[in-house]
Amino acid sequence: MFLVRHGQSEFNVHFSVTGRDPLIRDPELTELGRSQVRAAADSLRGFDLKRIIASPYRRALQTAEILSDQLGLDCRIDATVGEHALYHCDIGTVTSELRRGWPRWSFDHLAEEWWPASGEDFGTVQDRSRNFFASQKTRDDFDGLLIVSHWGFIRSLTETEVGNCGVLKINREAPRKPKVIFEIAGLA
Repeated sequence: MFLVRHGQSEFNVHFSVTGRDPLIRDPELTELGRSQVRAAADSLRGFDLKRIIASPYRRALQTAEILSDQLGLDCRIDATVGEHALYHCDIGTVTSELRRGWPRWSFDHLAEEWWPASGEDFGTVQDRSRNFFASQKTRDDFDGLLIVSHWGFIRSLTETEVGNCGVLKINREAPRKPKVIFEIAGLA
């Protein structure tokens, strides 16, 4: 299974400078973020990928869209791989609006307000990430899954901090021993 953190978002730009929440709800990717995703896609071309599972936050959907287009993969949306709910950026966009932005993907299984309540603690995210991993590790296509997620989810599953558009490969037996496939140095 491959884990990809979304590309640089508008939130990341401000937060990396100030360390404070800039109060941007469900931010989009920056142009740099889009370039990061294209570079990450290039790093993934040699792998036998089967499909994408993406968080419904806009920054993750935009990342998944670029990856899907460049790698020719279908995408399934799953709120389970979403971010922890600590900052304003972790307030999502309602499902009816997401459907308009990404009409080729299904959002029918999501509630209109699908994101977690504010203040989701690390233990809750860790349980969510571990339950997701357990549900996927017996799948025949496990090694070809490309999960587009977030810093908190990836960290809680792998105990590894990854920068924007970092790509990790984990195996069924040892999710806490990921192999770094792609990393952009110096970018949060």
